[in-house]
Amino acid sequence: MTFYHTIAETPNSTVVAEYMPTDRHSQESQSEEELEQECLLVLQSNGYEYLPLRNNEDLINNLRRQLSRLNNIVFSEAEWNQLLNNYLARKNDPIEEKTKKIQEDPSYNLYRDDGTTKNIHIIDKENIHNNHLQVINQYEALGMRQNRYDISVLVNGLPLLHMEIKRRGVEIREAFNQINRYHVNIG
Repeated sequence: MTFYHTIAETPNSTVVAEYMPTDRHSQESQSEEELEQECLLVLQSNGYEYLPLRNNEDLINNLRRQLSRLNNIVFSEAEWNQLLNNYLARKNDPIEEKTKKIQEDPSYNLYRDDGTTKNIHIIDKENIHNNHLQVINQYEALGMRQNRYDISVLVNGLPLLHMEIKRRGVEIREAFNQINRYHVNIG
């Protein structure tokens, strides 16, 4: 059976969402790995590209490719290091400052090797379909301890959402505590 839910309605138009229930596996508990795989499949079916990235080097290389694509630019090593070290991954910026940068002004004035300046967009807020959505799993973050995020969503290569999957019966608070521990360990 198909259900329709009205999202917005005006005298001239109506926007609806279609919901078609799918058969659930079983009423039994699923393992965290099964839940993770199901979440990855749902995201992929909604247009997210899956990448088998597992470490910081792979993540940074992908970020470079995605920002090159978005801005139609080939970064020299010096240009890339300038963007990465002076804007994206400044050592002393707390997470709140990094978040504020992305939300308030997701662009950077890059000084090119040839003396020109180019405005580099991190996220295209005006044309959101220019942004590329990716999903990774079991990413190991650098820090004092080995931290591994279950699922991370990348926008133009930038990890903007980390998910901790918990099986039925585990308190949701445990996932929040785990993310907080990761944040403290990474510094």
